Amino acid sequence: MTVKVLVVDDSSFFRRRVSEILNAEPTLEVIGAAKDGREAIDMVIKLKPDVVTMDVEMPVLDGISAVREIMQKCPTPILMFSSLTHEGAKATLDALDAGALDFIPKKFEDIAKNRDEAIKLLQQSVKAIARRRFLMRRSSVSSSTTSTSSPLSRSPSTSSRSSTFTSSTARPATRTAHNDAPSASTTPATVVKRSGKNYRIVAIGTSTGGPVALQKVLTELPANFPHPILLIQHMPSTFTSAFAARLNSLCQISVKEAADGDQLRPGCAYLAPGGKQMIVENHGSNRIRIMEVDDPKINYKPCVDITFASVAKAFSDKALAIVLTGMGADGRDGARMLREYGSTVWAQDEQTCVVYGMPQAIAKAGLAQLQLPIDRFAHAIVTEAGHG
Repeated sequence: MTVKVLVVDDSSFFRRRVSEILNAEPTLEVIGAAKDGREAIDMVIKLKPDVVTMDVEMPVLDGISAVREIMQKCPTPILMFSSLTHEGAKATLDALDAGALDFIPKKFEDIAKNRDEAIKLLQQSVKAIARRRFLMRRSSVSSSTTSTSSPLSRSPSTSSRSSTFTSSTARPATRTAHNDAPSASTTPATVVKRSGKNYRIVAIGTSTGGPVALQKVLTELPANFPHPILLIQHMPSTFTSAFAARLNSLCQISVKEAADGDQLRPGCAYLAPGGKQMIVENHGSNRIRIMEVDDPKINYKPCVDITFASVAKAFSDKALAIVLTGMGADGRDGARMLREYGSTVWAQDEQTCVVYGMPQAIAKAGLAQLQLPIDRFAHAIVTEAGHG
């Protein structure tokens, strides 16, 4: 099935270049190009593309405003092109506030080490978020009478969910031999009951769609949450500080970009800095180490597998690890190690993921003891952690 794409940018050269790259992939087809946000809105309504690629700074109507109006009138998966600057980070987060699903650096040399890899990543990103189109359109029909405010703009006291997410119920996953997980069942669980395990830390890994998902979960946690939280979000180094600051301003718990030597404390979430690896050490001090790791076998900086593995070694069976929406399989190996040490692993369900890649890898490997829709994680975490 061909994915139909609308390319939006005020540069004719960039529109042509992106169109050439996307059309080179047999399953992608550029069906139109717009030079500003106003034209983009009109073309989305007329052409109904499966995906829109959107620039931020444009004349007539900027990309952020265009995203917001598109999500109100004709919800469509949108991939933003972003500059890797502090200002670019803020603008991109604003675009995610407005409803965009993911972003990619505008300079191809910032995407990957070589041109061919950058082209492949752009094509993969478009195809990945295209899978959300049907659910977004279906959800927009069911929520047409509700508020269209952005999921990332809501305060902790707001109970409404993002229109991009569809309702679902918790589903116990297949039991493995390592842990006292819920037994396999096809009957949806209506209540997440506390297992009685003793926890000392929560670790959450995510990628595509992660900013929205993380904010949904973290803004619903109480200020006196009893454990530290590690956050591993695939994100450039210029973005993580801005994202941590935004989360901290919205959440009741504290959120900060992790720094080398940070001592873990309850009720604080530590976001792994982009471009580096975050591990935790438990030698009586429970401190974070931020490391430069140049290993060609490691595709992500930060990498969920690396942090999860360190959590397994430091906290044994006393960790609750969660894998949310994301492309690829990062987190699977780390989750396997956590299960071997006796810790608990949960994953987001397919219906509410922007990209059901990372959680699917966990589920297919038989590592997910529970799969939940995004709007049920906060309550489940609080319940399982023994604080509610």
